[in-house]
Amino acid sequence: MVDVERTFTVQAAMEEVVAYLRDFAHTEAWDPGTVSCSQVGDGPIVKGTQWHNTSKFLVFTTELTYTLTVDEPDHLVFTGVNKTATTSDDLSFAPDPAGGGTRITYHASVEFNGAAKLGEPIAALAFKKLADETQHQLTATLEDVVGR
Repeated sequence: MVDVERTFTVQAAMEEVVAYLRDFAHTEAWDPGTVSCSQVGDGPIVKGTQWHNTSKFLVFTTELTYTLTVDEPDHLVFTGVNKTATTSDDLSFAPDPAGGGTRITYHASVEFNGAAKLGEPIAALAFKKLADETQHQLTATLEDVVGR
């Protein structure tokens, strides 16, 4: 399993941050690995809502179906599945103790299936770099879009 976690603060109100991130289609703006992402079907976003996501990781392009599996005011989890891997984007939120912003803990993991497990050591190194880029891009996006 490849596993990374980052905790950081953004200068935006928690309720607005959570509302923005509940729509996983927004990963196009904040996740450097996401090529495209769109909600499957119409309707409000609730637990069980799904998105079709196309991502590029290293030299591979992959498609996953993500499902909102935890939908709480201070915690969101999106689980992605395809034949090669199961992923989890786990986001926890708290008011910044210093005031005025939101502390985000972003925990991402990938469990590779079958022969894909052989590439796990290389993927782990690349995933750590991607996590740093994601933290930077997510912070900039949230402060630009909801922190205005």
